Amino acid sequence: MNDQVLTILKGCLLALLYLFLLRVIIVVARELRGTPVAATPAPPPAPARSADTGVRSDPDRAFVLTVREPETRRGEQLVVRGEVTIGRGGGCALALPDDTFASNLHARAFVRDGRLFVEDLGSTNGTMVNNARIETPTRLRKGDRLVVGQTLLEVGK
Repeated sequence: MNDQVLTILKGCLLALLYLFLLRVIIVVARELRGTPVAATPAPPPAPARSADTGVRSDPDRAFVLTVREPETRRGEQLVVRGEVTIGRGGGCALALPDDTFASNLHARAFVRDGRLFVEDLGSTNGTMVNNARIETPTRLRKGDRLVVGQTLLEVGK
């Protein structure tokens, strides 16, 4: 082959190598910044009196999420009043550092109008409620099963 052709091929190979390294650096930088946080919803309206019963709804009612799997964490409980986050990151209310399938900031559970909801925060592997992947904030009821990464949580009151 001609020396000029070999020089061009070497240049192309170097360019591809540098593009690959640039792509690796971009992916690592994004991972170090963490998962983007979804916008928080508007605060719930003030508790209103129910016309037929005269009972006030309690938006700050507490709910309990109990870990069912993995076996090593079985029985751990997370009390949800207001809003909590779940994920691999240390700043989460329920930190799952050993769950490699959970994102740093995977999901959030929050109470709105006296009901418990869960929302996926753009996690890589998604959040499941009763074996169905959720895309929007989803209401949780007693007995529902929530899967974050490889961690199974059960809803209680």
